[in-house]
Amino acid sequence: MDFNDTADEAKFRAEVRSWLEANAKPKSAIGFSAENPRYQRNETEALKVAKAWQAKKAAKGYARITWPKEMGGLGGTPMQQVVYNQEESKFDVPSGFFEIGLGMCIPTVTHYASKGVAARFVKPALYGEEIWCQLFSEPSAGSDVAGLRTRAERDGDDWVINGQKIWTSGAHYSDYGILLTRTDPNVQKHSGLTMFYLSMKSPGVEVRPIKQMSGGANFNEVFFTNVRIPDSQRLGNVGEGWKVALTTLMHERLAVGGGQGGTGPDIRELLSLARDTELEDGPAIRNASVRERIAEWYVRGQGLKYTTYRTLTALSKGQVPGPEASIAKVVVAPRMQDLSAFAMDVEDMGGVMTGEESALHGAFQQSYMWAPGLRIAGGTDEILKNIIAERVLGLPGDMRVDKDVPYNKLPTGR
Repeated sequence: MDFNDTADEAKFRAEVRSWLEANAKPKSAIGFSAENPRYQRNETEALKVAKAWQAKKAAKGYARITWPKEMGGLGGTPMQQVVYNQEESKFDVPSGFFEIGLGMCIPTVTHYASKGVAARFVKPALYGEEIWCQLFSEPSAGSDVAGLRTRAERDGDDWVINGQKIWTSGAHYSDYGILLTRTDPNVQKHSGLTMFYLSMKSPGVEVRPIKQMSGGANFNEVFFTNVRIPDSQRLGNVGEGWKVALTTLMHERLAVGGGQGGTGPDIRELLSLARDTELEDGPAIRNASVRERIAEWYVRGQGLKYTTYRTLTALSKGQVPGPEASIAKVVVAPRMQDLSAFAMDVEDMGGVMTGEESALHGAFQQSYMWAPGLRIAGGTDEILKNIIAERVLGLPGDMRVDKDVPYNKLPTGR
């Protein structure tokens, strides 16, 4: 495939670049910005800055380019969205607060809710006025989403919710969430689920941030105690929540793994560190083992880039990206973790430092501590390897002994 811009794409790229140059600050020469909210301690201030940028993008139509104009988008093509993402990545702009809502939750709501309901939530989410979270994972289910225990019981026109979710990113600052529950324990586990959306300010919803080793608290436990949700907030049919969830998960894995290298410091930053760091035998960049490792990660990065081009190829042909998105996802996080760990080794005793006195204000350290979570978010490495094995390589599927067993008949621990 020819990856050069078409005439229309080149024109759009020029328009986007001109707008970004007038409204944002270019990244530094090394390409990485420590201003990313993930590397900031003051989350409140980071959120304020992110909301202002989101509103500015939305007013121009760039917040969701492929969405129709009546939904606040440009009615553009997937390739135009790719072009915008490529250009925005060169600028020092905030990210990390709205991806879940706009990339996963709102598409699910617009697909399954009425037009009136969708219209109510699209614009506030697009402009950053309302933030959404995804309430799927549970302590007892692990990576098996269908093994969840949070119950939803019908009571007239309402549903009463009791249970717990965990690892919910952004729940502590979210206004709304999509919630997967169990409504029928008497059928096979994938068949007894139902999806809802709800206000995170509903009575009976309690959010408890989980303190991370990085010092941040991006993940949360969420508890539901007799939370009442009207049936009008149900997404999809009763008992078909797994079908709805697959819509969300498809968007999630593409969003989490669709980049070409993750969101942390990368090769250019590692090269800069190696040039500026003195080892016993001189600058680190002259050390043969250091150069070998940098070359290895560069090659992996190129492989990841060209694998990602498969997704771009599908988009350019008007097709839906396939399971190749799982390949990008399963490569990004381990590479990010290993590269950051090596950078900390190069820094020697300075590798334990964070903040203003450390390289890139401690971005390598933050990236290293963030990467394990990325290896879980959107599907663990193991699950994604199974997807690649079965759907890309055509290998036989795993044995699933609980496939046809009613949920309430499954063995549980004491």
